[in-house]
Amino acid sequence: MNSVREWIYTGRHAVAERWHNAPRWTRWAVIGAVIVFFYALPNREFYQWLGPIPTTGSNFGQVLFTISIYVLLAVGLNIVVGFAGLLDLGYFGFFAVGAYTVAVFTSPSSDLKTLWPWLLALPLAIALTMVSGVFLGTPTLRLRGDYLAIVTLGFAEMIRVAATSSEFLKGQRGFNQIPHPPGSYSDGKPIFGVLDPRPYYWLVLTVIILVVIGVRNLNRSRVGRAWISIREDEDAAQLMGVPTFKFKLWAFASGAAIGGLAGALFAGKQNFVSSQNLELLNSIIILAAVILGGSGNIVGAIVGGGLVAYLIERFRGIEFFGVELYEYRFMFFGLILVVMMIFRPQGLIPNRRRAAEFKDRRKEVIVGG
Repeated sequence: MNSVREWIYTGRHAVAERWHNAPRWTRWAVIGAVIVFFYALPNREFYQWLGPIPTTGSNFGQVLFTISIYVLLAVGLNIVVGFAGLLDLGYFGFFAVGAYTVAVFTSPSSDLKTLWPWLLALPLAIALTMVSGVFLGTPTLRLRGDYLAIVTLGFAEMIRVAATSSEFLKGQRGFNQIPHPPGSYSDGKPIFGVLDPRPYYWLVLTVIILVVIGVRNLNRSRVGRAWISIREDEDAAQLMGVPTFKFKLWAFASGAAIGGLAGALFAGKQNFVSSQNLELLNSIIILAAVILGGSGNIVGAIVGGGLVAYLIERFRGIEFFGVELYEYRFMFFGLILVVMMIFRPQGLIPNRRRAAEFKDRRKEVIVGG
């Protein structure tokens, strides 16, 4: 078993080295081809040649939109969990803040009756979500580990309970007639309508690309280096003069802003927001996606978020001996996680530092045995 693991690690390491040593234009060409592939993916003329990959039990364009939302959330949570090393079990609460902010200021069923257009409410949703991250982080980020996880879990539950019981937030009745993003074709037909989910997928995909560029630059800056030092050893970082609380708060606010952006995009597509969308399971799934893909790696978070969302939807419409497999989707998902944690605990695409750490631990186990 150890020889198989070493073979997999050596192969992955060789591929990574070849990628980093490749000419710059080659890497940009590969990245460009991948981006073109994902932009073409929701078109039937393209995905009909991809064999069993497209979903059969649901609209593939709608599935791709759901996947893109999960990917955006995974990229945001990766800042908190992967870069700064802060265990957050209530990240979906920020998604809810963003979605409800758009709903309250744009929906005709809101008590405010402001009826803002979606585009005007979008920056407000991001700002309020960032502020909520600061408000949550200021009294709680002095906690660590399990204690911080419990507090963030309580935050998500507070949001859910408030949305369910508050008359202002309409409970399970929710907000309807939330406006869609603006834009129309030359014939006057709106780009973002009800029947075609592809424009929404393309919009979120474009947002993901912009967010990834921003997060990548942030991670390579002084802020990113401070996050890494906090993740590796917060006490040592503080002794070396790193203002750990400030940078942890920065990570919380940045991750919250991306979560709120995802919620605002979701509200603009669904045209409806209610407390039924705020299950605790969603926070657990996003955290599992980051860990599955590779905590601390942007590409790993993207792969993890996309893979988790796709696997959950892939079982829809599939029967085995008369049994609907979609009903057991989370059982299969749990089995995959257990197998991953046994054979590849660092995730599918870990960052170099974590991969080196796990390699050293394997050597220690072998020597100790």
